[in-house]
Amino acid sequence: MSTDNFSEIGKIEAINTLMRSSGFRPAQGDSFTTKGGVVRTAHRAWIEGIDFDLTYFPLRHLGYKCTIGVTGELYSSLAHPKTINVIFGVSAKLDFDRIKEIWEGVVTAAREHGYTAIDLDLVPSPNGLYISLSATGETSLITSKRRMAAKSKDLICVSGSLGAAYLGMSLLEKGKKEFEKDSTQPDIERNKMLIGAYLKPELSSRVVEHLEEEEIYPSYGYFVTRGLSDAIKRLVRDSGLGAKVYADKIPFEGNSFAVGQELDIDPVSAAMNGGEDYRLLFTIPILSLEKFRRDFQTFDIIGHMAQSDVGAVLVTPDGVELPMKAQGWPDIEQ
Repeated sequence: MSTDNFSEIGKIEAINTLMRSSGFRPAQGDSFTTKGGVVRTAHRAWIEGIDFDLTYFPLRHLGYKCTIGVTGELYSSLAHPKTINVIFGVSAKLDFDRIKEIWEGVVTAAREHGYTAIDLDLVPSPNGLYISLSATGETSLITSKRRMAAKSKDLICVSGSLGAAYLGMSLLEKGKKEFEKDSTQPDIERNKMLIGAYLKPELSSRVVEHLEEEEIYPSYGYFVTRGLSDAIKRLVRDSGLGAKVYADKIPFEGNSFAVGQELDIDPVSAAMNGGEDYRLLFTIPILSLEKFRRDFQTFDIIGHMAQSDVGAVLVTPDGVELPMKAQGWPDIEQ
């Protein structure tokens, strides 16, 4: 059987071939048994030309990243991943082997993060590749009951550097333009950490389990994908409190400022509004400070909750409090 194009394979056989290669059982309607836990869901779609560019995006990395994109949403709600449903919208320019590469990335991430079942559908797309993922997970009943309301002075923590993915994407876009102009090859190796942050973000598969083991129960959790400002604004909206983030506490990749100068991009602005960082943000009770610092050294404490009249502010190194702005949010909140 030829694997050059879908017209020779047919949709059903293509799906069956990919499912057999995955080693997973079919998800069959997102159902799974639970012993009194809380079922969580996450969904996101990615569109070629808007969310990714196949000119420079490795196909396996794309499938991996999309899976991390919904898995992080589950982790932010302290849920253990269970099932995942995948839809590929396939255009005529994509043959079966290329879709298989994307699928391999999905399956790799699903295995790493403990999914027990997976499902797949293939649909036609008139304008490039479309990827839609829906995932379900379970938050344990004990964790759900022990999560307390956030309080002023509770800690705001993130799981790694911010702004790197936006800078990495900007480097790739710059390299694409230079290659189209005079066939100049971009220097990937020099900035591999930043580029890797965009192309293949990674999360610890044990983060929820580790929090449960240490009996640390975040009051709120968010998956940072549209910039830190957006996540903090959601936190302020949902908690009814204010939040202060300190600019000099935001973690950055080592060469972010050198690359930012090269690209004329402020790394702080990239962290606040750049997006695509795929980091977890939690609010941790202040009483858990010492235990959290000791046992969660991959997280950085970047700020704290405050009284509601503070709003969402970025505190500069000289103490000036700047109201946060984010795409999709009004400049003046009612």
